Amino acid sequence: MSDGQVRPRTAAVIIIGNEILSGRTRDANLPFLARELAALGIRLREARVVPDEIDAVVEAVNSCRRRYDWVFTTGGIGPTHDDITAQAIARAFGRPLVRHPEAERRLRAWYGEDALNAARLKMADMPEGAELIDNPISAAPGFRLSNVLVLAGIPEVARAMFTTLRPVLAGGPPMASRTLLVHAPEGDVAALLADIQRAFRDLEIGSYPFYRKGQVGTHAVFRGTDPARLEAARAALARRLEAAGIAFERWDGAEGA
Repeated sequence: MSDGQVRPRTAAVIIIGNEILSGRTRDANLPFLARELAALGIRLREARVVPDEIDAVVEAVNSCRRRYDWVFTTGGIGPTHDDITAQAIARAFGRPLVRHPEAERRLRAWYGEDALNAARLKMADMPEGAELIDNPISAAPGFRLSNVLVLAGIPEVARAMFTTLRPVLAGGPPMASRTLLVHAPEGDVAALLADIQRAFRDLEIGSYPFYRKGQVGTHAVFRGTDPARLEAARAALARRLEAAGIAFERWDGAEGA
């Protein structure tokens, strides 16, 4: 990276839950986090889905937190026996699991003494030294330890927690994208895309097939932080496609739509 350029911030997401692996529940947190992190200039480089098993969570967290600037976990911080995320994060960092006094205060205020039982109080148990992540919806907080940010699994709650984190997430220029909708299969344009990628090494260029009204086509997607470079790459591919007699159209809707 040349002098004066800021290294892009990176992130990983660890989705915790047997219900995701079994197919019982469809994860909605990864698409949300991917979009939000891109808007903050943070590149999501890896995502894992792991079961509700302490050893599996420990391995995933320790692997990711050493490789990426931010690690987000979702799921496993509720009141039931299979909510083991806090215990696993404590073990990953070699910290004791302790009752967080402010988290306990919030839970007591939310539930009242009549409804607050031992299971709900478990949601105040966190690794020693953890900082709370506010939960504007149901009070039970997430937490942060170093570069690991622990969010709820319920999508509405995870999104609300993430909103409170935006001001503290160090990122960079937001990621943007440009697309050409190419009326030809991937195999017909693979060589052209490879040439464009070699000419624009600072961009991420991907191809994604689509099937529409009996036609096979390709979304050629350009991603990066410099809109001028994105337009230049798209224009370069458009010229090559035109010369090859391959039909295309500019597309600025959702990727893969």
